[in-house]
Formats: sequence, C-alpha cells, structure tokens
Amino acid sequence: MSDTYVSEAFTPEERALLEPHFSNVEGPVFALTNLPEAVKGAMFARYSRTTKSLRRLFLDEFADDVAVVDIGSVAAASKRAAGIYERVFVEYGDDSVAQLGGVHLACEQSSQLLAKALEWGRLAAYLEQSTRYMRYDDRPGDRWRATVPPELAGTDLAQTYESFLDDVFTAYGRMYEQLHPWFRTRFPKQPDDTDFVYNQTILAKTCDTLRMVLPAGTRSNLGIYATGQSYEQLLLRLAQHPLAEMRAYGDLMLVELRKVIPEFLKRVDQPDRGVAWSAYWRDVRERTQELTAKLVGDVEPEPRGLVNLVDHDPEGELKVTAAVLYAHSDLPDDQLLAIAVTLSPDERAEILAASVGERGNRRHKPGRAWERTQYRFDVLCDYGAFRDLQRHRPLTLEWQRLTPTFGYDVPAEIDAAGLRDDWEFAMRRSRETHDAIAAAGLPDVAQYAVSMAYRIRFVMQMTAREAMHLTELRSQPAGHPVYRAVAQEMHRAIAEVHPAIAAAFTHISYEDVDLERLEAERRTERKRKAIQS
Repeated sequence: MSDTYVSEAFTPEERALLEPHFSNVEGPVFALTNLPEAVKGAMFARYSRTTKSLRRLFLDEFADDVAVVDIGSVAAASKRAAGIYERVFVEYGDDSVAQLGGVHLACEQSSQLLAKALEWGRLAAYLEQSTRYMRYDDRPGDRWRATVPPELAGTDLAQTYESFLDDVFTAYGRMYEQLHPWFRTRFPKQPDDTDFVYNQTILAKTCDTLRMVLPAGTRSNLGIYATGQSYEQLLLRLAQHPLAEMRAYGDLMLVELRKVIPEFLKRVDQPDRGVAWSAYWRDVRERTQELTAKLVGDVEPEPRGLVNLVDHDPEGELKVTAAVLYAHSDLPDDQLLAIAVTLSPDERAEILAASVGERGNRRHKPGRAWERTQYRFDVLCDYGAFRDLQRHRPLTLEWQRLTPTFGYDVPAEIDAAGLRDDWEFAMRRSRETHDAIAAAGLPDVAQYAVSMAYRIRFVMQMTAREAMHLTELRSQPAGHPVYRAVAQEMHRAIAEVHPAIAAAFTHISYEDVDLERLEAERRTERKRKAIQS
C-alpha cells in the first residue's frame, strides 16, 4: 500500500491535535477516537462534500470546536457539540448525519413483550439476556422477575395477575427442583467432561425445558447498539404503542439518550415531526384493526401445521440462475432470464453450484444473486421459539396478538419426569388470567399472562440467501428443539419447490440430540483451555 497511497504531511503541531482523535495519522484507514457522537456525524456529513481528507477537514473546520469541548465542562461540551451538529445538518440534512453516531444502551427489567418491541428495528444490534442459563424462581426486591402491566394498577385485576405470578413462578421452582436431578440421572457425567461443562449443560437443559412455562410478562435485560436515526425510529414506534409499558419505557430511553446524543433526537417530541409521525402510525393501526375486525373477525382459523409455505415463485430457480450470471456478463437482466429458460436442468444446476462453491462451514454463503427469489412461511409455534426466530431482522416478520387460542406445547421431558400435572396447572392458570384481563376490555394487556408454551402465529418472508442462513443456524444441535423443527420444516418445504436451491443448504442439521448444549460447551471449554495455555 505504501507505493500507492499518498501520505499527507502534517506539522508537529497538527499531529499533536490529530493523535488524540485518530488511530493513526499516516495511513489511509483509521478510526475516530475521543470525539462526541455529534462531532463524528457532522464531520462525515461535511466529508461528503469536500475534496479534503478527513484529518485535514478536522484541522481546518473542527479542531478549534473540539478543543473547547475537551477543556470545557460537560454542559459546555454538550452545547458546543450541539452547535457543530446544528451548523452541519442545516446544509446536509439531519437524517444522513443521524446515521453516523451511535450509542450503547442498556435496557433492563423489560418484559418479553417489550423486548420484542425493542428488537423490531432492522438497523441495530441487540443482545438479550438468555433464559437458558438462569433460574427464575428467586425474588429480587421481594418481587418475581415479571412486569405487572401498568394498566392493571389499582384494580382487582392487578391482584388476579399477581396471584397468577405466585402460582406459575412457584410451579416453575417446584419443577426445577425435580427436573434438574432427573436430567443428571438420565444423562450421567462422561469421564472426559469437566464439572463445568457438565453442570452448564444440565443447567441449560433444565432451563431450556422450563422457560416455556414462564409468562410473557417475565423480565429480561437487553443491550442495544444503534445509530441516532435508528433510536429515533424506535422511540417513535414506542410512543404510539398500545401498551403503557412500551410508552413509559420509550420516555425513559429518550431521557437517557438525550444525555449522550441530544442532537440526533430533536425531532422526537416536536409536534409537527415526531409527534405527528407517531400519531400517523397510531391512526393507521387503529383503523386497520377496526376494518380487520369488521371483515374477518367472525371467521374461524383453519387448522394448520407447524410451518406452511404459503407463497413462492415457481420460476425462482430460473431467476436465481439469471441473477448469478448478471454480474459476470454485459447483458440486461431480462435477456439473461430468457437465456436461463433455454438452459438444460444440468446447466442451471452447474451455474447454481458454481455460485455456491465449496462451503467449508455455514458462514460461507453465496452472494446477493440468491436474493432473487423469496419464500413466505406461515408459522404456528410456541412463543418461546418465536422469541428466537424473531431475531432474524433482515427478513420480513409480522406476528399476531399472543393468546391461548392455539393451545400449548408440552416438552416430552416434562411427561417423562412426571411433571405433567404442574405443567397443566401453570397453563390453566395462564389461560384463566388471560381471559379475565381480556374480558375487561384489555386484550393487549392480557398477553402478559400468556405462558410462553402457548403457540403464536407469525409470518416470515425471506430470500433464498436468508433462508439458507436461518435454516442452517436454527437447525444446529445446540438449538432449542422447537425452532430446530421449524427450520427443518422450512428446508423441506423449499426442497419440494426448488430442489436445486435447497441442495445448497449443506450445513442444515437433522441430527437427533438429547443434550443440545453439550458439544457447544465442550468447544467452549477447549477454547478456554487454549487461551489459558
């Protein structure tokens, strides 16, 4: 690179200004450090309309402002950073600038329903507390790890709901005390496994089995990293949400985010901007709900299986073939499709195989040509599995209200361990509590009382490329049995309509396993030992 990159000369004084804020002052690739988010966003926006290098731009137009920020008080720093932002976005538009600054935000004590609302946005990173490695029968602050819906405060229904929490969390603890030793007896420790690997595996197996009995009001912790623009969209969605927990949590988030990136969130509560956008979305939702109830409210749902492929393109393989050829030719897209039609099945298969190559592991995936065809699946599975599948944000996913309507799952281990009565008791209490809250005219609030073993209907629409990623990842032996079954059924459905595409999903797993996390824990232990040595 040294013979192609022209190094920019800086004086010693300039280098002293640059070094605290740039990871290097010589090369063509460098990171920005120790700068307010507004300054970074403003610099990149200005960067788009100048011939200057970013470091020269910093010296000429931002260094003096940053120096004031560095030596001033927090209030002065925030005010100065806001001034920089204001000066730039007037010219370049606040949307583009708001994409260039991000914040790590911890969101704790969120219900499962709130967690799904927080994780709706595509353009953000989320990490949610795992229900796989922690018990839920303790009472921090003398309260169960569950949200009591604000809508129930001061009503008899609050007592009804809290009584339900007492019953279900107590049943969870009772089942845990029996199921954990039962798993240890059924799966004795192997000589080659350390105590840590074995204990973690049994813990995961027990928690994985029992987490389904917990209600959707069960609390979780989340970490979010997102840009200012993504946070703005999230806050606007929360502001018009029908549930009070979401609206209140959005208010809390706005307060904290404004301590870090106030410049990026100015529109959120402006009457003609954020408030108007939230009102628009609320009006759309309410009107659509009204019409849906009028048009299909009395129609009974037909029986469906776990996974149903409800829409696909019969010419999908032809179109993917043409798309693969596109980047390597100079022909227009429609002409290539016409050529693909004339190819023999063997020739098309050869092209598809070449575009996939030798996949050494599931992270080796073909390019965007494989996004040329799509599949739309209607899925009916338990809410616990849905929570994991919902995290695949690049695809299109929408879900219906969580209710007890479609029944619930009972893990085979619950029957085998003699715990069916406790499980049925928790499901019955869940339905009773849901129905009582819904009968009071609060169907959305009633979702908090629905145990995660109850099934929810949702739709997932994805390209062939995303289908490869999802089915291979979610079918791995370490995964939960229910979402493994969903992924496997999706692959089978694709194979029926597009066998050549499905054949490329070479890392999908149909392997039967008893201890899902055992091999994963063994791998982690080997890595841990390698680092220590």
